[in-house]
Amino acid sequence: MEGTSVQNGAATESVPHRAGYVSILGRPNVGKSTFLNQVLGVKLSIISPKPQTTRHRILGIHSGDHFQIVFLDTPGLLEPKYLLQEVMMKAVDAAVEDANVILYMVEAADHLDPDDRPFLERIKKNNKPLLVLINKIDLVRKGRILPQIDEIAREFQPEEIIPISALERDGLDEVIQEIVRRLPENPPFYPPDMLTEHPERFIVGEIIREKIFLLFGEEIPYSTTVTIDEFRERPGEKDYIRATIFVEKDSQKGILIGKKGQALKKVGTLAREEIEYFLGRPVYLELWVKVKENWRRDAGALRHFGYGPQLPRL
Repeated sequence: MEGTSVQNGAATESVPHRAGYVSILGRPNVGKSTFLNQVLGVKLSIISPKPQTTRHRILGIHSGDHFQIVFLDTPGLLEPKYLLQEVMMKAVDAAVEDANVILYMVEAADHLDPDDRPFLERIKKNNKPLLVLINKIDLVRKGRILPQIDEIAREFQPEEIIPISALERDGLDEVIQEIVRRLPENPPFYPPDMLTEHPERFIVGEIIREKIFLLFGEEIPYSTTVTIDEFRERPGEKDYIRATIFVEKDSQKGILIGKKGQALKKVGTLAREEIEYFLGRPVYLELWVKVKENWRRDAGALRHFGYGPQLPRL
């Protein structure tokens, strides 16, 4: 949307406002959520050292004077093994379909990981502007990634290849500039001070789930999902939040609760501290653990837990 302004009696062309959707893709644990959080300057998408932490398509809004980028952080790309993972990959497909620009993130290395090839080939067929971000350059020596850059450029012809360190914020300004150049001219889709369209309840549930990923090993984090059963603001008192953590087996429930409830108490303490920081007010957090057998493979359970939009209707 171009316009004209008058300065010192002379007409000058104003800068067009650009706005659009940008999907962040890549295999598990490559740093997509860290990238989004660093760009926004706030922790919106949960992170952990374990792969496949993100399950939903997380929407983050980055607004500047003459642009608005609506980022879609997606689950890590993989070949699905059960229904929940199939749903997650459908969320990725939807993000690609909605995008004006696609960011594909890989880890800095000597060569492109073979597991990235099929996904890059599929993405390239969409004929949308593709920027490849080579992340974690702070972990490799300079010059090591030159063969990787050459390989990606030769085989996939992205519009740009940008080395970055999301953790160190290195290269992020260049990424934003390259994105904005490729966005269509549009007015803002959201108010400039808005960071996400997700409600507070959603973010609170994700914070609780993140703490489970951080504190437990093996299968426990992947077998859990969180529902926020009650979220009540109480003027003059702490907000009251009651959440249920669902697992697939009684044995997992026992591990999550721990001896005399100590394991669950630690989850609650860490989650409450971050929830209070996020909300900017004190919170009373109550956690419960329940068993829902094989919920990751149950279409009805997935709909109940909020994964329904990517499932066929009954």
